[in-house]
Amino acid sequence: MREPKSAVRIESMKPRFEFSKLIILFLASRPKFLVASAAPVLVGSALGYATTGTFSPLLFILALLAIMALHSGANMTNDYFDHISGNDWANKNPTPFSGGRRYIQEGILSPRATLLAGLFWFTIGSIIGVTIFLLTQSIFILVLGLIGLLGGFFYTAQPIKLGYRCIGEFVIALLFGLLPVYGSYYLQTETIDTIPILPAVIVGILIFLVILVNEFPDLQADASVNKRTLVVLFGVPVAIWIYRIALIISFPIAAAMLICRSMFYAGILYLFTLPIAVIAIRFANKKDLSTPGQYRASRVTVLLHTLGSLALTAGFIVSGLSNPPLF
Repeated sequence: MREPKSAVRIESMKPRFEFSKLIILFLASRPKFLVASAAPVLVGSALGYATTGTFSPLLFILALLAIMALHSGANMTNDYFDHISGNDWANKNPTPFSGGRRYIQEGILSPRATLLAGLFWFTIGSIIGVTIFLLTQSIFILVLGLIGLLGGFFYTAQPIKLGYRCIGEFVIALLFGLLPVYGSYYLQTETIDTIPILPAVIVGILIFLVILVNEFPDLQADASVNKRTLVVLFGVPVAIWIYRIALIISFPIAAAMLICRSMFYAGILYLFTLPIAVIAIRFANKKDLSTPGQYRASRVTVLLHTLGSLALTAGFIVSGLSNPPLF
């Protein structure tokens, strides 16, 4: 007996349907923003190469995959917990850079599916992290990995909710700046020293600026659920000056890098991003940041973070190729 054509059509559609669900879950992790987690690994690994003249591709790739997986998990669990708190539901001014992925609010993914997908990414990141630990036998790396895992989850998860307690921007500067730059540098050098401080602080400032500028459109929603960001705590005018001052500080730090042979080219290349920084400061004004649908300050800040991190990375690679190892 022949199978009805409709049954055959339904069966043939199942793989396509399953594939589309995987695509949705992947997009829910906000992959285009994973540059924020890749940047510190690139910078730290390149600095390690500039300092020692050696490079471990395996440890670099594992570190990159681990932090990107943890970042994906954090993105999805943050969407879940911002749904639970009502933050994303209260947000009437979402932008491509803020307000969450909004798959829950649009009915594309259920809260449960979002949470489970986030935990899946955390598990993948943890497995890769354990692999790195087994390869290096380093307690330092293990501690950094645990901080990244717990910090990413409890950024919005109860009862800690780091992002709601006036320290969220600084936590992100640590998790996506100082700590992964140091960790990646350590993986390449097996050394804990002061060399990564300056570039790590720059990367931390850049991601701090990304988080801060994206809080302006969320001001009303964050205030309504008592999410005490710097913008909520100090108001728009003061937060704008915090943004401007932090951005300006990154350039004297880059200039200070010029005295170090392994960081000279990185410092020079970062200084070349000054015109973009000037544009960012110009766009970071009260009118723009208070206007719904206006997010050019966010766009140029993300661009500055990307180009600044790539400038540091490229500079360290040039130093590693042109100079013998050592600081």
